[in-house]
Amino acid sequence: MSKTLALTEQLIALDSVTPEDKGCQQTLISLLEPLGFRCESMPSGDVTNLWARRGTEQPLLVFAGHTDVVPTGPVAQWQSAPFAPTHRDGKLYGRGAADMKTSIAAFVVATEEFVAAHPDHKGSIGFLITSDEEGPATDGTVIVCNRLKERGEQLDYCIVGEPTSTAKLGDTIKNGRRGTMSGRLTVKGIQGHIAYPHLALNPVHVLAPALSELTQEVWDEGNEYYLPTSWQVSNIHAGTGASNVIPGECVVDFNFRFSTASTAEGLQQRVHAILDKHGLNYDLKWTVGGHPFLTPKGTLSDAMAKAILDETGVTTELSTTGGTSDGRFIARICPQVVEFGPPNASIHKIDEHIALDDIEPLKNIYRRALENLLL
Repeated sequence: MSKTLALTEQLIALDSVTPEDKGCQQTLISLLEPLGFRCESMPSGDVTNLWARRGTEQPLLVFAGHTDVVPTGPVAQWQSAPFAPTHRDGKLYGRGAADMKTSIAAFVVATEEFVAAHPDHKGSIGFLITSDEEGPATDGTVIVCNRLKERGEQLDYCIVGEPTSTAKLGDTIKNGRRGTMSGRLTVKGIQGHIAYPHLALNPVHVLAPALSELTQEVWDEGNEYYLPTSWQVSNIHAGTGASNVIPGECVVDFNFRFSTASTAEGLQQRVHAILDKHGLNYDLKWTVGGHPFLTPKGTLSDAMAKAILDETGVTTELSTTGGTSDGRFIARICPQVVEFGPPNASIHKIDEHIALDDIEPLKNIYRRALENLLL
């Protein structure tokens, strides 16, 4: 059994359902300290965070990831126990196999091999690991980033081990992510008997024209790296449940997934302008889940693309699709951030897995990236 596979299985066996770490990071510390890493635990609330650094010079290349996993779902529906790593049909099964304990194991073993071969490499290597990526993400990576910023610790490159590949290992690198912003719109009317509409004001009816306009609005055209900004309704509710009562209010939950072609503030202003134009009596509460970030094609993405091509023969593509990640926090203190990891088809699902044949190539890609950037 390879060292990468053995470490992956050791991590999967720890049932670190968010925000629990269950000793994963201590396992990493036991492997990193002998390599010359200075390891700092930065706990916050129920969350365990790790910052580890080897070296004091620039450039600083950081591997970032999370030890927490999502809940298993109904355990009875798994073909094998979710926290008992199992081989079946050429795959390794277990919660976290793809998202993202294999990536973390590959980070560590790649670093071990690189340091053994090049103990006097230039620059520094860092690890930023949290147990709060799958949860609210308020006590995790953002805490570490704020701490590093406060003490002036400069990151130059960051590789986040999120599962980005689609059809095969290496076909996709994420060089950015869209921002996410939610709104809860409450449109106020006047409740009344449905037989006497002149004595009431139906908020669904008065909202409908504005809602139609919001669905048709072109928020931006996107750009070279991003699709156009998307606006979608996720929930809508009005009424008491009775068939003879005009509702007194209508509540709509919606979400923007927005590109760097727009800003959160600009989108908010445009939504308010549409609602105001229709003369609605409303309240609107906003929640910005994350701002978009983008690393244009350059040193880091080129180093990763070369590592992937040399190891697998695959020509990778840059992408900004998908949900949010902790890259949004790291990008505030690091000019070049990309995400790369194994295929993502099984993440968060029953019987999550990774192909056994992908594990060593994944580790080798990370090692080649170290060589491309720090030699």
